[in-house]
Amino acid sequence: MRTFLIEVLGTLVAGIIIFIVFNLTLQYSVVHMSSMEPNLHEGQRLLVSKIAYNFGEPERGDIIVFPPPHLNSDKDYIKRIIGLPGETLQIVAGVVYVNDVPLEEPYITNPGNGSMAKTTVPAGEYFVLGDNRTNSTDSRTGWTVPLDSIVGKAWLSIWPMEDWGLAPNYKLPQELVGSLDQLYCFYQGELSR
Repeated sequence: MRTFLIEVLGTLVAGIIIFIVFNLTLQYSVVHMSSMEPNLHEGQRLLVSKIAYNFGEPERGDIIVFPPPHLNSDKDYIKRIIGLPGETLQIVAGVVYVNDVPLEEPYITNPGNGSMAKTTVPAGEYFVLGDNRTNSTDSRTGWTVPLDSIVGKAWLSIWPMEDWGLAPNYKLPQELVGSLDQLYCFYQGELSR
């Protein structure tokens, strides 16, 4: 009987530890609306790493979860980081320019044809866009996401089963050269090596 009680107690303690670790490191989030199509779908369930940025800075291409920037919503937003602190961004006919360099975005199927005047991302904040550019409320409306508002980085899709797997974060260039002339000079230098 004593062995049985020790085993039950051990299982209970292990369960409590797992529960605490899970709640400290992960969050369960649901995709609302279609702003991240075709990569994330309405109703899709994600596990979000709350500690991803304890070990490094957010990167361009990361899908992040954060509280809504406006008080008219109580559901967390899920968007992709496009602009890093201090960068200038502009959108011309659907093409995003970061520091005057067009950003290649392999994850979107319809960039739309909208435009946005040049803006600078404030220090400590991030410019985010939905992958479905024709149906997304994002940083194009004038707000950015402070680092301390980021809940975490999308890590794993867990439902529905056909979408199970790692979240579609993309590794995009983190440092984009400041102008097309500089980009040309950079590539010429690389080619001459």
